Amino acid sequence: MTIPMLFVAAVITIPLLLVALGRWRVDLAALFMLVMLGLGQYFGLAVLGDAHAPQQTILVISGFSQPVVMTLIGLFVLTQALSANGVMLWLGQRLAAAGAGSEMRLIFLFTFASAMLSLLMNNVAVGALLLPSAIQVARKSKIRPSKLLIPIAFGTALGGMATYFTTANIVLSNLLTSAEPPQAPLGVLSFAPVGGLAAVAGIVYLAVLGSRLLPNRDPGPEQTLARRGSDELENLYALGERLWEAHILSTSEYCGRTLKQARVGERFGLAVIAILRKRQTIFTPEATETLQANDVLLLVGREDRVVQLTELGFEVGRDSRSISAFDVTLLELILEPHSAYVGKTIKQMNFRRKYGFTVVALMRRGRSYRTDVGDMPLELGDSLLMLGPSERLRDLRLNPDVIILEPVPAARAIPRKRALASVLIFIGAIIASLLGLPVYLSILSAAVLTLLLGLLPMQEAYRSVEWQVIFFIAGMYVASLGMVNTGLAALIGRNALEVVGNHGPLGLAAASFLFSALLTQWMGSQSSAFIVGPIAISAAIHLGVNPQAIAVATALGCSASFLTPFAHPVNVIMMSPGNYRFSDFLRVGLGLMAVVFLAMLAGMILFWNL
Repeated sequence: MTIPMLFVAAVITIPLLLVALGRWRVDLAALFMLVMLGLGQYFGLAVLGDAHAPQQTILVISGFSQPVVMTLIGLFVLTQALSANGVMLWLGQRLAAAGAGSEMRLIFLFTFASAMLSLLMNNVAVGALLLPSAIQVARKSKIRPSKLLIPIAFGTALGGMATYFTTANIVLSNLLTSAEPPQAPLGVLSFAPVGGLAAVAGIVYLAVLGSRLLPNRDPGPEQTLARRGSDELENLYALGERLWEAHILSTSEYCGRTLKQARVGERFGLAVIAILRKRQTIFTPEATETLQANDVLLLVGREDRVVQLTELGFEVGRDSRSISAFDVTLLELILEPHSAYVGKTIKQMNFRRKYGFTVVALMRRGRSYRTDVGDMPLELGDSLLMLGPSERLRDLRLNPDVIILEPVPAARAIPRKRALASVLIFIGAIIASLLGLPVYLSILSAAVLTLLLGLLPMQEAYRSVEWQVIFFIAGMYVASLGMVNTGLAALIGRNALEVVGNHGPLGLAAASFLFSALLTQWMGSQSSAFIVGPIAISAAIHLGVNPQAIAVATALGCSASFLTPFAHPVNVIMMSPGNYRFSDFLRVGLGLMAVVFLAMLAGMILFWNL
């Protein structure tokens, strides 16, 4: 091995080893590789280009300009739009209605649904969005959540095998173009035949044997807590008898004042939960929001407090509408047993400023308090009713001092027109890709159209992008470029040929699948794609085997995250709610891995003529 080869091998191996040991994050490791390879090129090593060519150091940022990065950013935005506009909630309702009462049918439905959704959506998004539906269906059907959550996790992996829109699949397609010599990338439907066969085989396996193999374990403690719908929460806290409208007359002295200056909450003990302004509804308004003539404040509090507003230029009336009818998240929150909030007031907790949520009621020993809630010191056993924007819920979940009891998905209203528009835009992007428009351009165009039509706020679009994934992809692309440019990938590929021996093209496909699948169990699909991809593609080129076929086999192995809970974030998400053990994934996943492997080999013979 040459010095550049050894340098690249060390720069890649050491950071990934630190990731495997849990010392470094994957994005930090990738950025470290990027910097070190850039420094090596700058100081004369032929790492990314010719030796003593410091101008080629610019290649260290080439990963950020790759189609895979733009495609993923667009996909993150589009999938968030589908989620935010109720598509997933609608699906959860249909699953609950179709599968209730039959364990085998429910296992099949959730596996199939997660696989189908993963054809278009990010796997983590699918898992996170189906999880509440599965918990609720399990509770109503009187079966354990552990019977449904591994099928969701494995279903997302199976669906990811059959679509171009999986991160590892996009990466493998991109690696073909950076091979030596460059190869044609894979198309939108390139993964469908073999991946579809593997997915169907896997779904049948889980549906038939899942009831026997899946653990029948009691859920975790946090899942035994009751979840209520938004309408149920409103009735429980008796909000209807404390919900008021206060219309600001043009003669009111409050016109032109901010909410902070008006001090409606402080003076009267009322919660301002929304401002109705013409056709716009501003929920949990900021303290800096300026009140205008003809605004209508939606208030929660006692009648004797509300009527005092009439003396200040307000026209007070009752609001017959339900809060849950609005596009807003209504949830219950209790204090964690050792919470730092015990003894503090809601004003001291500062939830509204930190998280954008407003406390509208407090339940203590069976009694609902809806006035002066902000000044009451909290006690263990108190539950708070809060409402706010759904996009801020992720931040609230990270607070270790509280336990969130989210309402069941079916209770939330679905904006049908916005949901339909989101679906049509996504489908349009796929059709455009099939008609020849570059995938990254069609997906990015659809994301921009989504934002222009107001189907997703810009700030929520930024939050939807998994920047850790983007930085990891960009950094690992440069690492794979170094492997190819120094000849390291070709060297390992030739050695791999000797191991494969006379097993031929099908043997290479099998080895590529198994090698990437093995690494995926401990390093994740994206790392496996960048490590195995250049080696497998280089081996295929030297052997004279179709490199596109080997890239597909490698990609399928990267999606085979069946044996450990660490193989994919969706597996990790399901661990606590399902009360799973490490061995549960191995018990169900070994047979699934064998079924998918055999289906992959059959697909390689049938569709790629290996």
